[in-house]
Amino acid sequence: MMQNLLRSIPKMDALLLTPRGIRWAEEYGRSQVLEAFRQTTHQVREEMLAGSFPEGEEPENRVLNMASGVLQGWQQMNFRQVINATGIVLHTNLGRAVLPEKACQAILVAASGYSNLELELETGKRGSRYSHVIRLLQELTGCEDAMVVNNNAAAVLLALDTLARGGETVVSRGELVEIGGSFRVPEVMKAGGTRLVEVGTTNKTHLRDYEEVLGPETRAILKVHTSNYRVLGFCQTVPTEELVELGHRSEIPVIEDLGSGFLADLSAVGITDEPRVQDVVKKGVDVITFSGDKLLGGPQAGIIIGKKEYLERMRKNQLTRALRIDKLSIAALEATLSQYRDMERVCRDNPTLAMLSVSQEELEAKARELADLLGSALPAFSFVVEPDRSQAGGGSLPLVELPTWVVRIQGGPVTEEELSRRLRAGNPAVMGRKQKETLVLDVRTLKREEFPLLTRALIKALDGEDQ
Repeated sequence: MMQNLLRSIPKMDALLLTPRGIRWAEEYGRSQVLEAFRQTTHQVREEMLAGSFPEGEEPENRVLNMASGVLQGWQQMNFRQVINATGIVLHTNLGRAVLPEKACQAILVAASGYSNLELELETGKRGSRYSHVIRLLQELTGCEDAMVVNNNAAAVLLALDTLARGGETVVSRGELVEIGGSFRVPEVMKAGGTRLVEVGTTNKTHLRDYEEVLGPETRAILKVHTSNYRVLGFCQTVPTEELVELGHRSEIPVIEDLGSGFLADLSAVGITDEPRVQDVVKKGVDVITFSGDKLLGGPQAGIIIGKKEYLERMRKNQLTRALRIDKLSIAALEATLSQYRDMERVCRDNPTLAMLSVSQEELEAKARELADLLGSALPAFSFVVEPDRSQAGGGSLPLVELPTWVVRIQGGPVTEEELSRRLRAGNPAVMGRKQKETLVLDVRTLKREEFPLLTRALIKALDGEDQ
């Protein structure tokens, strides 16, 4: 009996000659289809031997159906779209800033053909990839010079390696932050070849603390803006202006790591703790570093601006080539920066700034529109519209919570945990946030054009299907 069952498993040649086998061979390639058939016929054989083969099912259909899933799984990219319904605008795990349309177009142009990445078109001679953004950064921030590397940690590393290697760098204990993913300022300093000299305490540092440790081995003073946490209450830090005056008096460069980087004015929506880059430049800081993909709303990049003498030294550092930014990021960064020439329009055209500054009226209208759409598609469930709070981004604006509107999913036998799992398994995946044992969808980070995709994802998930 078992032998007859095992003999019923179709041969490879027969499977390739089925209508689906022929179509798949054209679509995926014969070798991939053969490998899928090998895997699924082996699984079917194991099912038969274990007595778990579905009764009444044809072995050929079983193999073909299983092979279809295998082939689709191979074609699905692991790196794929996620619909962000968490309300977290700068979500590190979801790729941080959503790029402006102009930046996306610039990436397409750079990726689909040749470009003048390192070519001066006027002279025909070799140029610098930094030239595409230097003038923009000078114009927008008032800095003397600029360059760009692949992220802000790399920017700090390059600055320290260039200006402080072999000597000491002074930092307040209250600014020895962990950047994320276990990357810490003291470790970055160690990699930069400079010895850390801590001053002050966790909550209070005075100017005299810096003055007392400066000596012949001091190469730099590093100030780190604590963009991913805050010390509140009985605390004090030394203002940038006082550190700059001390550094210049002692002929020691002052480096300030701003972390997020901020050019716009969003005080109207409650974002007041972040220093604007151009304001820090006016204070005379020698070297300033910040990210491109946080509050700037652009691609991943570590932007370095400051005094020309220090930037020139950094360009000559051998690390610069290892840390340099690629052509796609350069194209996106130039496009993103160019929009800051019009500070009124940039809050509309830059998705990060637009999501941070969107009005409550607009958010409520979006939430009601989404709830109506979901209610029509899934009448057995309840979709409740209510006010809530959004996070701007824990790694960028830890204390900023913005009033928002959400759609709460209620009803049905599916738990929040199971529903979230099913939505994450989809393509596109969907990420909401858990609240009161239910799943809520925050419309702050949702685009209207994503509503139909989100609706289809919920239909499948609430019907009990992984997508």
